[in-house]
Amino acid sequence: MVFSNIFARFQKAALLLGFVVIGLISAVPANAQETPVAKTELKSSLSDLATLYQNEVQRLEKQQQQSKGLYDDGLISRVEFEKSEKALADARAKVEQVTKEIATASQPAALIAEDVVISAAEAVWSTGNGKVDGLIRYYGKQYGVDPYLIYCTMSQESSFTAGATSPKGAMGLMQLMPGTAARYGVTNPYDVGQSIMGGTRYLKDLLKMFNGRVDLALAGYNAGEGAVMKFGNTVPPYNETRNYVRLILKRYNIKKTT
Repeated sequence: MVFSNIFARFQKAALLLGFVVIGLISAVPANAQETPVAKTELKSSLSDLATLYQNEVQRLEKQQQQSKGLYDDGLISRVEFEKSEKALADARAKVEQVTKEIATASQPAALIAEDVVISAAEAVWSTGNGKVDGLIRYYGKQYGVDPYLIYCTMSQESSFTAGATSPKGAMGLMQLMPGTAARYGVTNPYDVGQSIMGGTRYLKDLLKMFNGRVDLALAGYNAGEGAVMKFGNTVPPYNETRNYVRLILKRYNIKKTT
């Protein structure tokens, strides 16, 4: 009788264990099936972005050739000629960066660190510098700004070059103008931490100002919030600003496909 009770309990435990094992086995293919789909969509979106950047390079190459002719004829200054050269170099750097991201997206999709699963989309957005990546996530969380938006903005602004200086005087990773840097207490715009902090706070204020509209926040970051308000809270009709917003949104929207 005692043996019968023990055997019955053993059967019940084995049956329950079987249900658990079956459940775990059936759950694995479901997750495994999601990853290739996400990776395929991610690579497709990155390829579209690469095409946009390549088209921009071609446009700037033609513009740079025209600038060289004008410079050789003495019709424009060296500063203007070097500005067109820098724009072309920056565009080529973006093509190189997105090419690297496509290669990364072809690698295993999921990374596990400290019991946190990082998706393919998040794994791909790396500046190549662990410290910078960590600061982007830190300040993004602190100020309530999507770290991926910070990353996309930084890529477009400086191509992740901490010592970058634009012809207009914008400085550092987040390309802060002197007035913006002063507004957010940034004493050294070339300091990685200060630049990310200041740029993130500026993005936060712009998003709040324009009711969460990412396109308008980006337009404000590029042309100034005054320009956005001047044109009735729309993206100002400046070619540079419209192209800036279009390119960043194209990249940022990749996240929504994964």
